[in-house]
Amino acid sequence: MLARKTIRGLKPYEPGKPISELARELRIRESNIIKLASNENPIGPSPKAMKAVAGAIKEINRYPDGGCFYLKKKLASKLRLKTSNILFGNGSDEIIDIIAKTFLEESQEAIISKPSFLEYKIIVKTRGAGLKIIPLDESCSGFNYNIDKIVAAISKKTKLIFLGNPDNPTGAYFKKKELNYFLRKCPKDIIVVFDEAYRELIDIRDYSNPASYINKKNIIVLRTFSKAYGLAGLRIGYCIASSRIISFMERTRQPFNVNLLAQVAAEAALSDKPHLLRSRRLIRQGMRFLAKNLKSLGCDVIETPANFILFSCSIGKCKSRTARNQSGKKLHGGCLVSYKGIKGAAIFKKLLPYGVIVRSMKVYGLDKWARVNAGTMQENRRFISTLKEIIGAKS
Repeated sequence: MLARKTIRGLKPYEPGKPISELARELRIRESNIIKLASNENPIGPSPKAMKAVAGAIKEINRYPDGGCFYLKKKLASKLRLKTSNILFGNGSDEIIDIIAKTFLEESQEAIISKPSFLEYKIIVKTRGAGLKIIPLDESCSGFNYNIDKIVAAISKKTKLIFLGNPDNPTGAYFKKKELNYFLRKCPKDIIVVFDEAYRELIDIRDYSNPASYINKKNIIVLRTFSKAYGLAGLRIGYCIASSRIISFMERTRQPFNVNLLAQVAAEAALSDKPHLLRSRRLIRQGMRFLAKNLKSLGCDVIETPANFILFSCSIGKCKSRTARNQSGKKLHGGCLVSYKGIKGAAIFKKLLPYGVIVRSMKVYGLDKWARVNAGTMQENRRFISTLKEIIGAKS
């Protein structure tokens, strides 16, 4: 076998189905397809970003600024940080890879939750390192991190902990008190990575701020321009950490890893606050609409603080009991639901001939669930009406 042993056992990451792929497969016009599968910004990029890209096209014969000097300076000013606290990457995915290359030895291990963003597992496994997977607490009202189990799983081999904040696809996140409790329990020599891809879309009072700890703890915070800023196609993300941590990561970062167009687009997007506010308003409106109408169709719904919802066309009754973890937090546990209905993968497939793309959660081990993100209101209405038709819901 040519490939390393750890590579042979890996399954490639499965992204949301592209519009162009569905158009080819089912011979549907791309203009007649709506995609609500990849948590993208429904109104697209900032007009300022598009103008900046158009103006920079003539320069693409030149290599980009390898250090993202002007973009880094602007972002540092916005975040009130030093430029030495920031590193840019070809999307957050590359930064996760840089973190693993920089800090994770083969003899060490990382801790992740289940379910969580699939790239954490894939990248740790490519390093040949160990992996501990801690299941999220699940109830009929949603998913939560089991902080005590994560802390209990830490061993002498543990070097990295990856945590979505909020997590994709479940929406689990750290509340302020939970973050304080977790960081007190976490050993100082472990690096904790908080993935905040949806940070700019969050509007909840008890949401934590791990970035405030970067100079006190070994914390790396991931953020991206793919979601709220609408630049997913240009692949640009960044991380925030102490200057010492960033200095080590700079040694393993590939030169010119962020292309010219991505840099100028991101810099311009940071200046377009009205576009960001419009995006936030539309997404909040869409989330309320989707949750209300999915519930009216009899679907189980898990709302998240991000821009996506988990839904399941199931029938069952919740028989719950309340427990407490070691931090005193109440847990809604013991949700025993006898599942009946259309599984998430089937919902995904049934919607495709209508030109509607959502995301099956089967690959995450959540067989009964599908995920839908907020689109434009026209797209949201079309999704609901199509779903109503395929599940045979009555008016």
